[in-house]
Amino acid sequence: MKRWSVGIEADGDRVFTREEIVELADAVAPAGGIASGIGTSRYGARLLVDAPDREQAVALATAQFRRAAAAAGLPPCPVGRVEAVGEDE
Repeated sequence: MKRWSVGIEADGDRVFTREEIVELADAVAPAGGIASGIGTSRYGARLLVDAPDREQAVALATAQFRRAAAAAGLPPCPVGRVEAVGEDE
């Protein structure tokens, strides 16, 4: 297993408020995450996950991201960008 930093952005159809992104930040914090998207039509997060390879890291982080977005009350939006960087890269 290795540690991965995975950044994910979802493309919305409206501008997201500070309060919504703060809720997302609270929801991703337990996974070592940070959130972004205040005042934009995207919301995103960078999460830390342990996985054997990039593909599984992206899958794990995407699932965590979706759960966190739902917990924050954000609408389900299509993922527009995903980036995964391993600890040794």
